[in-house]
Amino acid sequence: MTVPPRLRRALVRLRRDIAFIAAGVTLHLIALLLHVWVVILLLGTIFAPDPDTPVVLALSVPLLIVAGVGLTEPQRWRFRTLCGVELPRLRFKGAKRQFGYNLLIGPLLGLLESLLLALLLAALAASLVLVWVWLVPWEWRVEHRGYTTTAAYLTVAGLAALAAVPGLAAGLVRLEILVGRAVLGVSRSDELARRVEDLTVSRAGAVDAADAERRRIERDLHDGAQQRLVSLALNLGLAKATLTDLPPEAQEVIDAAHREAKDAIEELNSLVRGLHPAVLDELGLDAALSGLAARAPLPVRLRVDLPQRTAPAVEAVAYFVVSEALTNIAKHAREATWAEVTVTRFGEILRVVIADDGVGGADPSKGSGLKGLAQRVRSVDGTFRMSSPMGGPTMMSVELPCLT
Repeated sequence: MTVPPRLRRALVRLRRDIAFIAAGVTLHLIALLLHVWVVILLLGTIFAPDPDTPVVLALSVPLLIVAGVGLTEPQRWRFRTLCGVELPRLRFKGAKRQFGYNLLIGPLLGLLESLLLALLLAALAASLVLVWVWLVPWEWRVEHRGYTTTAAYLTVAGLAALAAVPGLAAGLVRLEILVGRAVLGVSRSDELARRVEDLTVSRAGAVDAADAERRRIERDLHDGAQQRLVSLALNLGLAKATLTDLPPEAQEVIDAAHREAKDAIEELNSLVRGLHPAVLDELGLDAALSGLAARAPLPVRLRVDLPQRTAPAVEAVAYFVVSEALTNIAKHAREATWAEVTVTRFGEILRVVIADDGVGGADPSKGSGLKGLAQRVRSVDGTFRMSSPMGGPTMMSVELPCLT
């Protein structure tokens, strides 16, 4: 006989719910029995003092504490295997919630589970009363007239109870899932902390990937386009020196092309240095910033105090900040006659301070340059501050976290 699909699904679900509840009874009643045992020992200590009772009680309390945490993993297995509900592993700071579930809520759920299983057994027994009656001897049936009516009532009651068991079991399972997720699940604060941690890791990966991409672009420019421009400039210089019998117009074209090639090489060199200079990888931040200060169009006082190198991404951000700041001072800081760059490390903080004696008035909320600097600093969880009153001086302060 073929079982209808709907009935088959209902039976499978009922079997799963009963298995979940039966497994819960075992785990929850362990905690309940431990409670009862400790209470009996306490009452015995109060009303019937025994020299051995305090010792047994002292040994039982740690057992209760261990059970408060140790029963969590079997509960996770029960939820995952029988209901498909994944409860996260709780760290040590979640011990309070584990105690609350296993030692307080668990015994109450165990009582409900026991009542439901008892109802199921009673319903099965009652629904089969007529069968049991027909198995008893005939003499008993003759002596106990009216048993058929009683057996019929019991059978109907048993069948009604059996009909109610699936709904009650499903409701109890839903209740346990809600309680389990609320108590043993991830709290909102833990979830937010986890999301922040994931976002921090992903952002760090994005920063590292962007830094690696800048290095690749710098390498490709240096080994590709820059070398071709150098070769072009050499050929144009050679043509200018050897082809002296060309018409003046042709000579002028070669001269102009030669100058444009040299200008392009210089601009490309500046671009490559701005992306990620090789000296930063080889010699560190001090040497790279010394090169920036030497190429600046105004005097720059540089002081770098770093007992050890920091992470490459942090060094790249610090270099970028100083490079852009000096470029902005040269372009926009009117009447500036000097600039000062100070790089120091205090514990796990790398501090970069750039100051100049220009007329001030720089506003980070206006213009994309300073906004880009602030965003670049925030990409590594740094802080960006700027003070630039009208009349000057201007000071930019950047703090970058460095764990190495």
